[in-house]
Amino acid sequence: MFKPTDVRVTAVSVYFLPIQTRVPLKFGPEITTGVTCARVALDVVDRRGHKATGWGETPLSVQWVWPSALPYATRLEAMRQFCLRLAQRWACYPNAGHPLEIGYDFHETELAAAQQAFNAARSGLEPMPWLAALVCCSAFDLALHDAFGQVVGLPIYQTYGPGWMNRDLSAFLSPAEDASVDFRGRYPMEFLTAEPPQRLIAWHLVGGLDPLDHGELTGDEPKDGYPVLLEDWIERDGLKCLKVKLRGTDRSWDYGRLVRVGQMAVARSVDWLSADFNCTVTDPNYVVEILDTLRDEHPRIYGMVLYVEQPFPYELSEHRIDAHAVAARKPLFLDESAHDWRQIRLGRELGWTGVALKTCKTQTGAILSACWARAHGMTLMVQDLTNPMIAQIPHLLLAANAGTIMGVETNSMQFYPEASKPEAAVHPGLFKRQEGQVDLSSLRGPGFGYRLDEIHRELPPAAEQFGH
Repeated sequence: MFKPTDVRVTAVSVYFLPIQTRVPLKFGPEITTGVTCARVALDVVDRRGHKATGWGETPLSVQWVWPSALPYATRLEAMRQFCLRLAQRWACYPNAGHPLEIGYDFHETELAAAQQAFNAARSGLEPMPWLAALVCCSAFDLALHDAFGQVVGLPIYQTYGPGWMNRDLSAFLSPAEDASVDFRGRYPMEFLTAEPPQRLIAWHLVGGLDPLDHGELTGDEPKDGYPVLLEDWIERDGLKCLKVKLRGTDRSWDYGRLVRVGQMAVARSVDWLSADFNCTVTDPNYVVEILDTLRDEHPRIYGMVLYVEQPFPYELSEHRIDAHAVAARKPLFLDESAHDWRQIRLGRELGWTGVALKTCKTQTGAILSACWARAHGMTLMVQDLTNPMIAQIPHLLLAANAGTIMGVETNSMQFYPEASKPEAAVHPGLFKRQEGQVDLSSLRGPGFGYRLDEIHRELPPAAEQFGH
């Protein structure tokens, strides 16, 4: 029942790293000009007494996880404080096992209890959403997976099988009622890519505020040597895939934006587009009418739209919108709503056909969601949270190992390229897109293959330490 490689957490340290964007990034109705990354060091010991430290990092993207009229600073501080509360819980967590087992158990019990206690302590204030809690937890979960790889001396994706795990997938997942799926005796390795690619097609984010041509320049753009206009990004990075951020509340603007970006894409030999409606649509006909008009008036651009991303509000259980009409036209991917495999199961019932995974919802959750989706014939994508520094590494590894519909979205080099210079010195192919691709060949060694001992980054003092 138990394995000598089972680990338990012994100590936790939390760091906060603030970053400023070079250009604004629009999330739904809000604009991002900076982000704070939570970085976690997590110590473990296995049953043999072997010790190791793992690392995880996640941007606390407040506007994405907690859309609200509350001031940004108020929401950010709440998430910082919640990270510190989680650190104490992780340091005292007694369970031992494989990181998927510990991560799942923590998610099912400790994380929910921590969120409830935190919101109760903020009585009278707007409660912190579950998505925000997941993002805070993800840095710890990533560090746990990295630490396990360090203990056993293997890349973490080589440990998602029976040689290292005590429980099969039936301990975590239940199939849909209409599917002949049995998770007994099956492990994540069965659903992951046997030979993950070293290079991935890179998707570029066309933000709602990004200028498309010289006529949209205001003169306030940065003069830092990096492109500003879309055509310059396409030329410099050899881009072949563009993700178009839309408003979801202005049909005319959204349609016009898709057409304009599509025309630029055709003229510059870009192959694929995706449409991201920012979770603001409440009527499927809004998306259907845009897609049908695009099909009739610009069939080539319509054909380039590979998939549609999360038009509808986050909470599927509260907004049970029938999505079949949209999915009949283009693959429809859950993103913000895909908190875990249970939400993916509900999404499938409502007509969604794909899942956009993110490491910011925990590595454990991403792996289990990938397994559930693949077992039920759903397509996968891996979407960015504008991951800088070491957050970029598990993000790209997930895309390589999960097997996506087309490459990976990666855009930190657009919004804060200088933030990752120490990491880029060791992993140049991860932080610059060349010929429309990112190159993962520099990743090697146990865990996530960070090669941290070669990365010269000076961290701020730890915000909190437990168990040391």
